Amino acid sequence: MPSGPVLAAGAVAIRKGEVLLVHRPRYDDWSFPKGKRERGEHATACAVREVREETGLDVRLGQPLPRQEYPVGRREKLVHYWLGHVVGDIEVAGHTVADEIDRVAWVPLRQAADLLTHARDRATLADALAARADAGGRTRSLVVLRHAQARARGGWRTDDRFRPLVLGGEKQAARIAPVLAAYDVQRLVSSTSTRCIGTLLPYADLTERRIVTDDRLTEEGATPELVGRAVDRLLAAKAATVVCSHRPVFPLLFAHLGLPDPSLNPGELVVVHHRDGRIVATESHLP
Repeated sequence: MPSGPVLAAGAVAIRKGEVLLVHRPRYDDWSFPKGKRERGEHATACAVREVREETGLDVRLGQPLPRQEYPVGRREKLVHYWLGHVVGDIEVAGHTVADEIDRVAWVPLRQAADLLTHARDRATLADALAARADAGGRTRSLVVLRHAQARARGGWRTDDRFRPLVLGGEKQAARIAPVLAAYDVQRLVSSTSTRCIGTLLPYADLTERRIVTDDRLTEEGATPELVGRAVDRLLAAKAATVVCSHRPVFPLLFAHLGLPDPSLNPGELVVVHHRDGRIVATESHLP
């Protein structure tokens, strides 16, 4: 018999005074698009996949919302939610998923609380509206990523900048790619070191996007002033951006952001949600 909680994820997509809801005939309830995580799937990737499968829409994730916890039979169910921003077409007319979802609709916010079946979903809607109001609108994402596991420094006899990822690090890099995709990362910035570039390569290959390298983000070239200039450029980007660098550089980078250094592990990342230069939320993930 399965043990442990049931893990699921979804998104609350809001646009122009409306929220995206789905109706499940099996339970006769209205709720947000969500579903169970597949084996080995990251919660962020699950949220985006479930929205696509249940509504036909592509979303990028925004600020994280408080997770839901409630019993399902003898087990606990944990549902992670994010604000979701639709990318591309917003039309949902006629989209259904066999017997699972029979209606998909953009519902006016003034009606949504009454239509939502469960109190926990009404609370999540209130959290989503509060997060949007606090941010003042849509946010952008800056993903700060420590390179994946690399060859040991002590066993590397040539220039440290060319030290590569180990096999485990390559697997980490492959698992990072769908997490970056969940935030629709479009700009890829890396230290010039091989291990940082290698960490972004799977996502670059997946999206056919170019990796821009920056000497100011290397262990050898980083100074408080140079890293500060680099961070200012990253925050000014109009699209979601990932920056891959090294543990010794991060105290400088996070200090310029006004955040405590989280001491990232290899392959770990922090998503910084910001608007007009103001940071409104952060979250961290391991691949």
